[in-house]
Amino acid sequence: MQIAIDGPAGAGKSTIAKKIAATYKMTYLDTGAMYRCIAHCVLNQQGDRFDDNRAIIEIAKTTKITFDGDKVFCNDKDVTQEIRTPLVSRHTSDVAKIKEVRNLMVNQQRDYAKNHSVVMDGRDIGSVVLPDADLKFFLDADVLERAQRRKKEMDEKGSSKALEEIRSDIENRDTNDRNRIEGPLVQVADAIVIDTTGKSIEVVYQEMKKYIDEASR
Repeated sequence: MQIAIDGPAGAGKSTIAKKIAATYKMTYLDTGAMYRCIAHCVLNQQGDRFDDNRAIIEIAKTTKITFDGDKVFCNDKDVTQEIRTPLVSRHTSDVAKIKEVRNLMVNQQRDYAKNHSVVMDGRDIGSVVLPDADLKFFLDADVLERAQRRKKEMDEKGSSKALEEIRSDIENRDTNDRNRIEGPLVQVADAIVIDTTGKSIEVVYQEMKKYIDEASR
């Protein structure tokens, strides 16, 4: 079974996807983490330089990304926490918009989905990566609430940042994601749209579970 979950940053995709994967004994593939890994490697190898697409593509070609439960490994090193820094978040869309990088990542994602039941979340899962997925969801939420959620996550990890700055970062990310040529953030026609504004994770999870249970019969 293939379940695609798309939506903008902070809509609750990853948290919900993990919960669904655990419930139905499916594999959760964090596609966003894959692009974060590439951005992380670029920062380590080139510093804050994202204007050389050719160099970024070469880094993507030689970067090995693997998952073990909730942990993400880049070239056999656990980078689960390192790829969640504000700096990596800021540059993730810079690598994700490069066609050759996307092709490399998408091919890996599709190959995995051929042999496993998967839950994938991202920006273009239902439109590009898994266009024939059994179920497609699109999660959205008010930008202020998304910023508040992200701030709470950062505060809990000891990485405090002003709410308005986080909101600005998210709005910029939304603009980049929606307007990039390769794999833009889109709501496909056959997606089940769920607005998570003001809803707890459990409420959204139960709402999605009804659709999954029905599709599994």
